[in-house]
Amino acid sequence: AVGEDTNLGVYELVIKAAAKSMKAVPSANGSWMESVVRVYDSVDMNVVVGTGDKLYTPVIRDCAGKGVKSISDELNAAVSAVESGELTAEFASMGTFTIMNLGMYGIKSCAPIIREPQACALALGTLENRIVPSDDPDSEEIYKESVMMTATLSCDHRVVDGAVGAQWLSAFKSHLESPSTLLL
Repeated sequence: AVGEDTNLGVYELVIKAAAKSMKAVPSANGSWMESVVRVYDSVDMNVVVGTGDKLYTPVIRDCAGKGVKSISDELNAAVSAVESGELTAEFASMGTFTIMNLGMYGIKSCAPIIREPQACALALGTLENRIVPSDDPDSEEIYKESVMMTATLSCDHRVVDGAVGAQWLSAFKSHLESPSTLLL
């Protein structure tokens, strides 16, 4: 409802950006099936959540077709279920893509392990301020401070080769740099 406190975070925007990137580069939303590649229409995201030393990967179905608020509600429900121990069958379901956020632990980057039959997995590092060249021609400063995040994509090269992975990362970067594209 209008005026309702939504508490959206960066993770929800990243999930939506990944889903939109899968739609922009559909061959990344596939899996190896012994002798053929299967490409999926629906973008079903496994998100890594956990408490202590236990990790779970509940699936958020059809992320590309959902708004950021809906993704946030499902993510919050998954976290609550893990914390309360009320795990459902969705915790054992397989999506088409996995995202893990290690940034919350101060980790800058990592190489994610792909969960078969998925073809890709994305690991997120911490958000940090970095000094970068200024892109403002009117500024007297040649450098500026920007918030940056390292995102690492692992790909099963039977399905997604380096060129397709680079196309996916380019689409992902574009969505994150223009978050208004995530609201449409």
